[in-house]
Amino acid sequence: MKKLILSILLLTQIAFAQEKKKIETYSFGQNGMELIAKSSKDVVIISTFNAKMTIREEIARKVYSLYAENKLETNKKYTISGNEASVTGNCVIRKKNNLIAIDFYYEKIEWYSGLIEIYKKFLG
Repeated sequence: MKKLILSILLLTQIAFAQEKKKIETYSFGQNGMELIAKSSKDVVIISTFNAKMTIREEIARKVYSLYAENKLETNKKYTISGNEASVTGNCVIRKKNNLIAIDFYYEKIEWYSGLIEIYKKFLG
């Protein structure tokens, strides 16, 4: 009888111990220029909006890598994987003469810890 009770207790603990993804919203992120890359013919400025402080530089470098490989298009959603999280956002590319501005707007951050953060514009 004791073994049965212990087995049931152990099985219920295992069943409820599974990690569940937690979804939260956030309204305040970091905005600004993260990377400036200069080549012989162009200057590329990578800016991020609604970013999280700990991953913004890494994600900006990955956005630049995609641009350098000609894999970025304007007004298109991208998911970029980093060391701590996977970020989904919208990319806007603006060109004027030899200046190229790439703006990446964070929309969703899926942290590898299980937390999912969705950007929600603050209206107050």
